[in-house]
Amino acid sequence: MNMFIQLWKSLYSPKDIARFRFQKIGKAILYVFLLALIFTLPLTYHFTTSFLEGIRYTSSLLKNEIPAFTIENGELHSSATQPIVIDEHGLTIVFDSTGQVTKEEVERSGNAIGLLKHEAVLVANNQTQYYSYAMLPEITLTNQDVHTFIETLQSLLPVLVPLTFLLLYLFTSASKFVGVSVLAFIGLILRSTLDKKITYRHTWVMSAYAVTLSTVFFAIMEALQAVVPYAPFIHWFVSITVLFLAIKEIPSAKIHRE
Repeated sequence: MNMFIQLWKSLYSPKDIARFRFQKIGKAILYVFLLALIFTLPLTYHFTTSFLEGIRYTSSLLKNEIPAFTIENGELHSSATQPIVIDEHGLTIVFDSTGQVTKEEVERSGNAIGLLKHEAVLVANNQTQYYSYAMLPEITLTNQDVHTFIETLQSLLPVLVPLTFLLLYLFTSASKFVGVSVLAFIGLILRSTLDKKITYRHTWVMSAYAVTLSTVFFAIMEALQAVVPYAPFIHWFVSITVLFLAIKEIPSAKIHRE
């Protein structure tokens, strides 16, 4: 059966998931990679879009609204006496050479760029990265140097975007395989409860399909940029419920009486 047909059936039919237990483990592994791809695509799109908007907007701000500055001996210096905070188009820019703003305050924004006293903070789609100025102990940077660096980043986007996708895909795939393996162990407990004669290989294959509904749901939510409260709990509850219903569909072993 085609994997996309299996994906469709796995969204609503525990009985079909039960039937999939006889297929080869290799096909189930490929299916997990497909689920990881489905989840990674909207994640990569929004991460890349936020990153691009941040680069373009920051380039404009450096020219028009942020004062001249230097980064020397691990610290940011400028003529500003108060932090400068600019919040437009869903992106927050924080410039603080006074040391009043902390990195935790910058993190509270879903998309933000912070040039703080001792480090730079980049928040894209709620993913945060830090860059300490101490990594450049003998180098002096100016606002013009930063502007040149941003232009370089823009020229490297054809390389950075695929690389970002690859890293996110590998991380998502690894997470999916770990999750499916844990769910398969839970399946062994459900097997004993329901008195079904299946092995760990069967529960692993079924678990790969049981996470379909949750994965597709959260992929759609990611595409819509909708925040789902208690997401991990919902994921595990739905996946375990689907697996339970699928195992329940497996015929019980017949007892032969003499």
